[in-house]
Amino acid sequence: MHADDTDFLAQRFEAHRGHLRAVAHRMLGSTAEAEDAVQEAWFRVSRSDTSRVDNLGGWMTTVVGRVCLDMLRSRKSRAEEPLDTTAPPPAAAPPADPEQDALLADSVGVALLVVLDTLTPAERLAFVLHDLFAVPYDEIAAVVDRTPAAARQLASRARRRVQGADVPDHDSVRQRRQWEVVDAFLAAARDGDFEGLLDVLDPDVIARTETGVTTGAAAVARGASTFGSVALAARPVLAVGHALVDGATGFVVLVDGRAERALRFAFVRDRIAVIDIVTDPDRLARLDIRPV
Repeated sequence: MHADDTDFLAQRFEAHRGHLRAVAHRMLGSTAEAEDAVQEAWFRVSRSDTSRVDNLGGWMTTVVGRVCLDMLRSRKSRAEEPLDTTAPPPAAAPPADPEQDALLADSVGVALLVVLDTLTPAERLAFVLHDLFAVPYDEIAAVVDRTPAAARQLASRARRRVQGADVPDHDSVRQRRQWEVVDAFLAAARDGDFEGLLDVLDPDVIARTETGVTTGAAAVARGASTFGSVALAARPVLAVGHALVDGATGFVVLVDGRAERALRFAFVRDRIAVIDIVTDPDRLARLDIRPV
């Protein structure tokens, strides 16, 4: 590789280092191991031909994901624990642009790491990359050497385990509890009940839309009036109801029988930890939405 190309690649890698470290920390649950993974990712990136890579940031994410998958599999084979599971998440470097800010994983708390430790390496990678970093299933499939459909199934299984839904949804006490939490969230949003919202939100909650990300319970609670106005829109053509959204607890807003928006939730210890808000018609059409 030409020296100028190497310098450019190194600059781009440094611009994404904070994001890559956050991905690695969410995958590994260890600050030290995350740093090792990022360094190994740089070795792999620096030896690769990137001339045909259109999205360097996305490609680097899959590279660090592959490194973390190898490390998780090695850890499982040796029955090891992460080096410092109780350590706080690393401080992310300033993002290169708002799009990178939307990808930072430091918005999800340490409590989720405890749950992630129950997953297989492939499940953990699929869940972290897709649900926390919005990496498409076809890119995840290349990392785990499976089809996109199989990658979707990995993420779905992981999501159910994260939510505590190891038994069928209609038989799950925890699932019913999650509907109660969602209903309490909507009621508090409708009433402008800030304290009520804080009661049902994980302190490190992340709310993600097509236009950006809001992190932290206080910030999400302040913006919840938007959710309330959606849920209570007084139009006879509109209906709001519980739904499984790609297998996750959620709700859907219907207009003339068609989904206008869908919210998908992930939970940590009976509090909302992640809210995905989908309004784009193309994205909505790709979701598996099942009213319940």
